[in-house]
Amino acid sequence: MVRKQNDLGKDDIKQLVKRLAIPSMLAQFVNVLYSIVDRMYIGNIKDVGEIALAGAGVCGPIVTLISSFAFLVGIGGAPLLAMRMGEEDQEGAENILANCFVMLLVLSGILTALAIAFREPMLMFFGASEQTFPYANSYLTFYVAGTVFAILTAGLNQFITCQGFANEAMLTTIIGAIMNIILDPVFIFVFGMGVKGAAIATVISQACSCMFVLWFLFSDRAHVRISFKGYSSRVMLRVLSFGFCPFIIIAGDSVLIIALNTVLQKYGGAQGDMLIACATIVQSYMQIVTLPLGGITSGTQPILSFNYGAKNIDRIKKGEKQIVKIAFLFCLIMFIISQTISGVFVMLFTQDPAYIDLSVWAIKVFTFGVIPLAFQYAFVDGLTALGIVKISVSLSVFRKVLFLVLTLLFPVFWGASAAFYAEPVVDIFCGIFSSIIFLSMIGKILRKREQMPDGQSLYS
Repeated sequence: MVRKQNDLGKDDIKQLVKRLAIPSMLAQFVNVLYSIVDRMYIGNIKDVGEIALAGAGVCGPIVTLISSFAFLVGIGGAPLLAMRMGEEDQEGAENILANCFVMLLVLSGILTALAIAFREPMLMFFGASEQTFPYANSYLTFYVAGTVFAILTAGLNQFITCQGFANEAMLTTIIGAIMNIILDPVFIFVFGMGVKGAAIATVISQACSCMFVLWFLFSDRAHVRISFKGYSSRVMLRVLSFGFCPFIIIAGDSVLIIALNTVLQKYGGAQGDMLIACATIVQSYMQIVTLPLGGITSGTQPILSFNYGAKNIDRIKKGEKQIVKIAFLFCLIMFIISQTISGVFVMLFTQDPAYIDLSVWAIKVFTFGVIPLAFQYAFVDGLTALGIVKISVSLSVFRKVLFLVLTLLFPVFWGASAAFYAEPVVDIFCGIFSSIIFLSMIGKILRKREQMPDGQSLYS
């Protein structure tokens, strides 16, 4: 049998959390480079950089929405697979991966067709103006052609992580990011393709990552490999129920970006496009916070899921404590950076003083509540890892709805720029609220699992 890189049931829990959390966090840092590198080069296109950047920013919600379907299946199936491994049910684990692979293929086909068919009305609805529409349409048209690569890479990479191969999962994103960094300036500037070139470079980069993921999960290196058997609607529905929480979180982000772009355009007047361009920079910065934070909390889910399946209650408690500590430390560091030197990041996108000043101010506002966000992510993803999806979904939906309401409401009373204050208000309130809910329930959840008869399969 192939030796496991990380033994989820026996390795020292502190070291195990670090070995999964750090590569997953770094992988998401690298993953952020996809959008940041695109936007950085687009923002520096001669004469039209700021307007082209605003156009690319309008595409952001659609790109985010597409990727959320990958996590619906990937993060939905990975905890279940880890539980089956904890129960030593190899066939059950293989069936879960087989069903998820088919679901990802079908979803990629449907999403590609819908995105191509409705891209123009979607872009106008999501905040494109007459000036920014040509750039947004050019970028999105070529980006959606590679939807299958984006969906398979993001979805299947979860099944590499949950088997203990955190370094290999990180390598997936590194391959794509390096390719994107190399190809972007070639297609944008050397070939003179502008925004269209940025999209083509991204698609090629995602295809390279996709080939690596497929090679690994079909190879003998994986403990659970992709197979073509055991298809079941019951398994698919269970995966979707587990994945609904991360799906809502990520898909909700796209709705919030749409709402933000819409109110900035509506209440911003002549500065509407400028505000959207700055919001695009701010959203790019927030990805440096939220994606690695999600990497920490979702990348360590297999530890909780495996040991929940194996009834190792003490390891679950110790594991969750370590996850919270790492998430808190990460958010503390990002808070300090955000409030002090975020201008360095902004200048990667634009050299216009007005754009720089507005973007730096918005980043400081947006990240003011980032420390409580550590608890929101750790506790919601912790509940998802244990299969307590009703609570985790409820907490996620509540946060998104509150965020949406405040984003739409604040500009009515205090003008367009007030929309940026919705983020810190929600992060602080929901971080505290989610912590109270988690701490009041986790003891009862773990006691119930401990009292279950040995051999009884979870969520069968």
